Parts: sequence; C-alpha cells; structure tokens
Amino acid sequence: MIRLEKRPQPSAAWSYVTPVLAVLATMVAGGLMFAALGKDPVVAIRTIFWDPIFGEFAFYYRGQLLVKAAPLVLIALGLSLGFRAGIWNIGAEGQYIMGAVCGAAVGLAFYPADLWIVFPLMVIAGALGGVAWAMIPAILKTKFNTNEILVSLLLVYVAEEILASMAQGLLRNPEGSGFPGSRNLSRYDAAANNELIVGSGMHWGVVTALIAVIAAYVLLNRHRVGFHIRLTGQAPRAARFAGVRPDALVIFCFGIAGALAGLAGLFEVAGPAGQISIDFNVGYGFTAIIVAFLGRLHPVGILLAGLLMALTYIGGEAAQSTLGLPAAAIQAFQGMLLFFLLAVDVLTDYRIGLGRRGVA
Repeated sequence: MIRLEKRPQPSAAWSYVTPVLAVLATMVAGGLMFAALGKDPVVAIRTIFWDPIFGEFAFYYRGQLLVKAAPLVLIALGLSLGFRAGIWNIGAEGQYIMGAVCGAAVGLAFYPADLWIVFPLMVIAGALGGVAWAMIPAILKTKFNTNEILVSLLLVYVAEEILASMAQGLLRNPEGSGFPGSRNLSRYDAAANNELIVGSGMHWGVVTALIAVIAAYVLLNRHRVGFHIRLTGQAPRAARFAGVRPDALVIFCFGIAGALAGLAGLFEVAGPAGQISIDFNVGYGFTAIIVAFLGRLHPVGILLAGLLMALTYIGGEAAQSTLGLPAAAIQAFQGMLLFFLLAVDVLTDYRIGLGRRGVA
C-alpha cells in the first residue's frame, strides 16, 4: 500500500523542487481544461508562457511583465514576513485599495498645481493608508485576540465599498459628465507614475519592488527582527524564551505588509490604472498570496514567482484575445498553481512509503 511517512526533518531539496513540480502539474491540468473547452492545449500553454517572452510582440510584453509583477512582488514580500511568523494577513487587497485611495486623494487635492512635492506626498499617503487599514486587524488581534484571518479578509469588502463611494463621490471627476471615476492621474504630470525609460515598463513601482526585495533579504538574514520572525514561525515557545514580544511582532508584520500593499496601490493608480474607479482592484492582493508561497516565502523566490505570475496575467490576456478563452478559465488556471503547490508541498515534510503496514 502507499502511505505518507513523516520525515525526520523537512527536506531542503524538496522545498526547491516542489514549486517546479507545481508549475508542471498546472500546465498539464490547465492543458486538459483548455482541451475540454475545445482549444488546442499546446497552443494555449505556448500563448501563455512562451509568446510573451519570445513571440512576435515580445518587446511590448516584456515591459508589461515588469508592470504586472511590481505590485505582486511588493504585496507578496509584505505578506511573507507575517506568514513566516505564523501571522496570517489575508486582507492585502483591502490595504492595496486604501493605499490607492489615500494616495490618489492627496494628488487630486493638489490638482492642477505643478509641484515636484506632489508625488512624494502621494507615496507617503499611499503607504500610510495601507498601514492604517492593516492596523485594524493587528490591534484587534493584540488587544482582543480576534482571528486576524477573518478580520483582515472581511475588511477587503469594506475597502471595496469605500472605493466605490470615492469613485462616485468625493473623488469623482467634476468634468466627467457624471460618470464614476476620478481624474486621470497619469495625465497630471506632478502626480503621474510614468515610465522612467520609455518602452521599458520601468516605473517607480518597479524600482521600489527591487529595493524591497533587497531590504527583505537583509532583514531576514542579517537583522535581529528577521531572526525573531523566523524563530516565531518555527518554534513559538522558544521565541518567547528568546525575548520575542508576540504583540509587537504582529504590529510590525501587519505594518510592513500594509505599507507595501499601500505603495503597490499608489503606484498602480498613478501609473498603469491612472484613476480611481469602481473596478480599480483586480485581485493583486489575493494573487500575491500565491506568489508568496510559490516563492517559498523567500525574497528572491518571490521576485521570480512574481514574474511568473505576471507572465500568466499577460499570457492569459493574450490567450483571451487570440484564442477566445474565457477569463474564468485563466483565473482557474492561476488558482490551480496554488492548489498544486499546496498538494506537492506535502512531500517536503513527508515521503511516500510502499509496502505493508506493520501489524501491532
């Protein structure tokens, strides 16, 4: 019979192999799904993974790859710190929205003044907006021992209502003929997050994501706080004896996650999205959870996983337009990645045993 046997200690080799297996399994299962929809699975997989990098329009898609990856990497980095410590912030989507709303509100308050300080103030407001929203589940967790998963998740829906209210109310474009949505920030030079190198996709969000990857790596490997985060996740009781303050760690992890998610929202609303609208949020906060685990909660791994997930976004949009695949199929394909990762991740702590079970 086939059974799972507990390993004496987690396998380092399998921890690196499982993300690759998860991607391969996703391709196989996704190909079967595309075939069931009447599409050629080989062509569909090639359109998603190959054409954006090596196809006819690769130059355009490579720039978009950075644009899509930046918010995913920023949000996933913030989440990964908490996940490593056993702190489960599932509401990054709400923090992303509130960062965008607060940052855009500051930019629109200065319109049409052409001042260099406008964008830096928007960046600060975006980060603080994300932090403020993240502090709600953090404080409730530390003061009343509430479940941070439920509180942070439910706050996403509150943030979505605030976003809709702002798009139709206080931040609505007065020259928009009554249509919901703010002014286009990308056309307001002082508040625009434009490309630093034309055609490259490189904007301040991409630069911040790269800096955040380096900072997170240094924090986890060269700083006492990073040691506390790793120790708390691996041995909570030992962490208490080592002097780790659980409440302070919860506040810190939620604060960093909220700040990075808020920055992601600000850079998105001032750049690619351009404005506050009812459908501004596209699920980056939830997709970043997949990115964090696909990257093994490691900063460099998250950078690579963010690029891979961005590739599925870009390739998925190409597959929708060229092959006629429904958007729901692409979302299901992305979701498969997390499920397969969780499934094969079992092999990190367990090995497959064969033979008869011993009789007591």
